[in-house]
Amino acid sequence: MTSEEEKPVRVVVADDQTVVREGIVMLLGLLPGLEVVGAAGDGEEAVRLVGELAPDVVLMDLRMPRCDGVEATRRVRAEYPGTQVVVLTTFGDDESLFPALRAGAQGYLTKDAGGEEILRAVRSVVSGQAGLAPSVQRRLLERLDRPGTIVTSPEEAPDGLTVREVEVLVLIAEGLSNQEIARRLHVSTATVKTHINNMFAKTGLKDRAQAVRYAFRKGLVTPLE
Repeated sequence: MTSEEEKPVRVVVADDQTVVREGIVMLLGLLPGLEVVGAAGDGEEAVRLVGELAPDVVLMDLRMPRCDGVEATRRVRAEYPGTQVVVLTTFGDDESLFPALRAGAQGYLTKDAGGEEILRAVRSVVSGQAGLAPSVQRRLLERLDRPGTIVTSPEEAPDGLTVREVEVLVLIAEGLSNQEIARRLHVSTATVKTHINNMFAKTGLKDRAQAVRYAFRKGLVTPLE
């Protein structure tokens, strides 16, 4: 057993509905490798508990009094960057999804998610990956258009990416496979893989879902109206 497996992921739960909050806490208590260290009834309390307890992850509801989940996520990520946020909400609509991602949420699940899905999302964000429910990721991909900012020179690209690496990133965000990207750019699949590996190395990204979120936050792709 590795030291990482021995150390539980410390979680704070934020939800304004007492029954729901207590149910989530009980569920998380049954999952291996998780430790609930606090529970908050609104966004203000969530931010305060993060400051006091320094958890690894906050499971954040969106619709809460005093300070909603989006604003609480923004404050947590700005003030306590060592804590990741996974949104766990009843609302799976785009009007909730995109503001939460812009605020810095690394994961997004709806409350019909099972224990294994929650556990997988929490572990993903702790390891630096995106923890998006499959249905959320599909909808995110469907709503992404071609780049709002056309990158034509290396000086315009983020994190030292080349123009071609940005092109590959945008096509990943459009949902294309490596083979489809190769056909679109008239290159080999091996060349596409090389560009992806280089892009991941420069940006610190680890998977395609995380690449989609990165492209969205950097303004390389914009959601369709």
